[in-house]
Amino acid sequence: MPELKRDIQLRLRMLPAVDKILSEVHVDLWRESPLTTTTIREVLDEIRKEIMEGREDVPSIHEIAKLAVIRLEKRHSSRLKRVINGTGIIIHTNLGRSPLSEEAIQAMVQAARGYSSLEYDIEEGKRGSRHSLVQHLLVTLTHAEDALVTNNNASALLLALMALAYKKEVIVSRGQLVEIGGSFRIPEICKAGGVKLVEVGTTNRTRIEDYRNAVTNKTALLLRVHTSNFRVIGFTEEVKLSELIALGEEIDVPIVDDLGSGALVDPGLVAALRGEPLVHDSIQAGADVITLSGDKLLGGPQAGIAVGKEKAISRMRKH
Repeated sequence: MPELKRDIQLRLRMLPAVDKILSEVHVDLWRESPLTTTTIREVLDEIRKEIMEGREDVPSIHEIAKLAVIRLEKRHSSRLKRVINGTGIIIHTNLGRSPLSEEAIQAMVQAARGYSSLEYDIEEGKRGSRHSLVQHLLVTLTHAEDALVTNNNASALLLALMALAYKKEVIVSRGQLVEIGGSFRIPEICKAGGVKLVEVGTTNRTRIEDYRNAVTNKTALLLRVHTSNFRVIGFTEEVKLSELIALGEEIDVPIVDDLGSGALVDPGLVAALRGEPLVHDSIQAGADVITLSGDKLLGGPQAGIAVGKEKAISRMRKH
């Protein structure tokens, strides 16, 4: 054992110093990178560990330099690669969702080349709001009273819950307790939003009486969640949005309609999208807040969108 320990110590001492490796010609192109020294140390640490675990050969300074350069090239290269979506899933979350239009790409490039009026009102000559940049567009598109944009649909829903029902009860059908994607689950979003989730009905059948019987003096919101990534067929029943809104008006609590992907126009001949509820229909029915994705059917960058009545959206914006 003492002899083995001496052999290990000898091999460890044979490893070159970091500055010696930095002087290698292989590292020339990377010498100014702030990651180079750290990367070389990582490679040396891994080799030391291998020697301690029984590795008998000691790589040369040239080999160590090449290993470091390979790792540096990988770290400096873009991790985003162009791929072909052959999955059969029209809008694939893991593949970047909807590709942007050429007009949108050009607009992004132009805005990114310099300063912009992101939060400055040029006409008034004072600070403005980034919300106003898209608010009028979304109101025009959806015919809602007001609109705002968040990071994603889950955050739009979270904001609605926190602004409208914090520390109170939210009623939702058990058949709508979906996992949105990326492990975002309705019960967990409700918990994060500081609201008490009240489940009614069953997985396949929920009636308006189930909602009515669950109402208490702590009920602050009725939530409907569109099951956009799966369907339950057969012996099923769900409450119409119009019924839910009528109950909300009766007990004086707002209705939040989470549409998920969010269709702004009728998909028409696209068979895979038929049956997707329209944002305009929810607004016409009288929902207080409708949440949807900006990067799915709308075809924009990752975003969550909340549209609806000015009173509710204003509370969300000010939260």
